[in-house]
Amino acid sequence: MNPAEVVRTLWERIEARDWAGFAALLAADVRLTYPVSAERFQGRDALVAINAEFPEGWSIHILRIVADGDTVVSEVSVPMGADDHRAVTFWTVRDGLVTEAVEYWTVAGGAEPAAWRAPYRI
Repeated sequence: MNPAEVVRTLWERIEARDWAGFAALLAADVRLTYPVSAERFQGRDALVAINAEFPEGWSIHILRIVADGDTVVSEVSVPMGADDHRAVTFWTVRDGLVTEAVEYWTVAGGAEPAAWRAPYRI
């Protein structure tokens, strides 16, 4: 698989709760960074656990995947209850395995719009 296919398959396996299949796409020493919460994780087992232990009630919708060599950027929507969570992830894929991910999570509409931008909104 090329890097974009690896990332698409990874999200599909997370959606299917196929944790063994998800793990098969991760390097043993894969690193994950959440800059918003200032958290870092390392290792395949940690990444599988973080996803497998997330409370149920969610689905994943891939909005876009853009690839440039070993770097892949994905945007997904993760509806859960009344919230539409969004994740933008910068993936590094080498030899068919994810070696690093930097992931930014937010909730669509979860931040107050800046008043000064009001005149420019459509």
